[in-house]
Amino acid sequence: MKISYNWLKQYIDIPESAEEIGHVLTATGLEVEHVEPFETVKGGLKGLVIGEVITSAKHPNADKLSITTINVGDKILPIVCGAANVAAGQKVVVALPGSTLFPFKGDSFTIKATKIRGEVSEGMICAEDEIGLGESHDGIIVLNTSVANGTPASEFYKIESDYVLEIGLTPNRADAASHIGVARDIKAARKRVIKLPAVDSFKVDNKNLSIPVEVENTQACPRYSAVTLSDITVGESPGWLKNRLKSIGLTPINNIVDITNFVLHETGQPLHAFDADQISGRKVIVKTLPAGTKFKTLDDKERTLTPHDLMICNTQEPMCIAGVFGGFKSGISAKTKSIFLESACFTPDYVRKTGMHHQLKTDASFRFERGTDPNLTVYALKRAALLIKELAGGTISSEIVDMYPAPIHNKHIIVKDKNINRLIGKIIPREEIFSILEGLDISINNKQEDEFTVSVPPYRVDVTQEADVVEEILRIYGFNKIELTEIAGTDYLAEFPEKDINKFKKTLGGLLVANGFYEILTNSLTNATYQQKNNLTLNGAPVEILNKLSEEQGILRQTMLFTGLEVCAYNINRKQRDLKLYEFGKIYWKSEASEADKKNIYKEEERLALYLTGNFETENWRNKPSNVTYFDLAQQVVQLLEKASLDNIKQEKLTDPLFDYGMRLMKGTKDVGKLGKVKTGLAKEFGIKQEIFYADLNTSLLFKSANPKFVAQEVPKFPEVRRDLSLVLDKQVTFDEIREMVLSTEKRLIKEIIAFDVYEGDKIPEGKKAYALGFTLQDANKTLTDEEIDKVMTRLMGVFEGKMGAVIRK
Repeated sequence: MKISYNWLKQYIDIPESAEEIGHVLTATGLEVEHVEPFETVKGGLKGLVIGEVITSAKHPNADKLSITTINVGDKILPIVCGAANVAAGQKVVVALPGSTLFPFKGDSFTIKATKIRGEVSEGMICAEDEIGLGESHDGIIVLNTSVANGTPASEFYKIESDYVLEIGLTPNRADAASHIGVARDIKAARKRVIKLPAVDSFKVDNKNLSIPVEVENTQACPRYSAVTLSDITVGESPGWLKNRLKSIGLTPINNIVDITNFVLHETGQPLHAFDADQISGRKVIVKTLPAGTKFKTLDDKERTLTPHDLMICNTQEPMCIAGVFGGFKSGISAKTKSIFLESACFTPDYVRKTGMHHQLKTDASFRFERGTDPNLTVYALKRAALLIKELAGGTISSEIVDMYPAPIHNKHIIVKDKNINRLIGKIIPREEIFSILEGLDISINNKQEDEFTVSVPPYRVDVTQEADVVEEILRIYGFNKIELTEIAGTDYLAEFPEKDINKFKKTLGGLLVANGFYEILTNSLTNATYQQKNNLTLNGAPVEILNKLSEEQGILRQTMLFTGLEVCAYNINRKQRDLKLYEFGKIYWKSEASEADKKNIYKEEERLALYLTGNFETENWRNKPSNVTYFDLAQQVVQLLEKASLDNIKQEKLTDPLFDYGMRLMKGTKDVGKLGKVKTGLAKEFGIKQEIFYADLNTSLLFKSANPKFVAQEVPKFPEVRRDLSLVLDKQVTFDEIREMVLSTEKRLIKEIIAFDVYEGDKIPEGKKAYALGFTLQDANKTLTDEEIDKVMTRLMGVFEGKMGAVIRK
């Protein structure tokens, strides 16, 4: 949004420079992104003066050129001119050598003293389009003036210099979408007074053009105000008005349209002027029309309306898309003599949906979509009507029509002192708080010892709750005045939901189900003989049931494995050999305790168990059946750890009587879980002849870790590089050991290590295995050179050979 510095100063005293006031506004939350100089004519006509043609004669070497002498005040200049209308005695605009011209079309150019067809020329007599004053190139500008020769052209044309503040307006600050809206923030921040344009002189001259209004859809149009003016003259706007609009990037059209645009950017209230003679039936109706109705807009495009489009209609046809765009027939033209001037409040969702559907974005819809002040319509109407009388003549020919069936009142919000202090982090004196709020037009009611009530005007659409009021206090008080403590913290009004382990389990379960798993639920009671037959010693002693129903359910389980194997056996015996199962459950044990702590000898722990057996996927025509492997289970476990935000997991070889082989997962000194292949003999105890892969994870530990702290970082600007390495190592060396050694050798540049092939067998010595490793290298600050990459890989190969006894395969 563009705000003119000079225009802004009409409403409030601003001794600060444009840059300084930009900092003030940014501190209040209206971020000023740029402050750019502006001149009503580009270049400001610098280096151009008013001169007088003393002599004019034909050029001896060119039929269409003239040789002139020009009095520019302090000297006489010879200038060759190509205009047919140049003559002695004329007052003209002269560009002196060294001046830069900015033509109406095309690129700028600099005037130099030169020779043209053998004759000296020290300047240029200018045409209108050559200096950006207009489009005409019929000849040089001939002035009817008696100003002194040498008078700067910028002074003669009253060129205005200004600064334009480009504000990055956030969607919630609709109240600041105007010059007066921005002035309100300066008023609050600097404790100054706003000078609003007076409308006291508004009066009805006659009632010769009364046009009644009917609002059928009051939900879409809570307020509609209008007035008519007669005997106006549509013409060019005066220079001051055109300059105001040009400064914010608008193109002047005519005095009527320019006034509606001026008032919009002055007050934030959109207006629309209709040619009153085009209002059939002398009545205006605000309503929606049936779907499929055709309507031609000002841009000469026919649009198909939806039943949601609010329209301004006469008795026969639509004239305007309410709050968005005018119609082709009812617009202001040079022939317009009477106008119907509209100032309304339209509901944001109606305007937004219509604008999106028709792909129309206008200054009016920009404001209506965010919310306008329903109590401003009449003021803006009077302001525009007075300007039209001043600049276009005419008379006010009706009373103001004001349809406002359900007035929108101020919002009342209770504010507690303790919440202000808690959210801001500093105790601000009450008197200063009240002063800030009153400066923002938020009045204080019902003051009590520890709270008070505020009355918020409707134009502050963003202030709806206590926290919003606190934010208003803080932004005017100043964020920079809040001292940071040594330990920074935050506070809130709403309570954060407590972490729920059941929701967490549901999340993990959803991940597993998406990967083809089925959930099972087994009994916590199990058979003690499972442990006794295999001489298994588990954590602690089993918890026996005193009044057991049977020996098969004589103890509480110390591991999830046995009840899970019962389920696997049950399904395999019924020809369901391909199983992916998971279960959330508890394990129990009894620990030794001192005499003083006998109550705490019984322990229980939340666990998550996974079971894989059979083929990885159902037999089908595309893929040959393949048995699940340890790595299929490991992949599922990795996904669960990532979901729980557990990283830096260390893997250790597993020595456990329940497994033939496997890995233990550690987070520091905490046991996260274990996974591997169930011991073959144990599986056979349950009548299972196929391989069973089992993972047992600590659910409580996963849950406690599931509160990740996200770190945002810039996307790398420089490319990554891949290098592969093949080496032969002792069979006992694990990939985790390789990764730890690589990262300890070169942690800065190595971003990822993968093993894309592992081989044992022919041509590999006994007790050895071959690894094919892929390394991804990347520098955050530059592109790596071949020399740097080779240096890293050479160092890694040296470490592999020296510390692991590896043979590098080249």
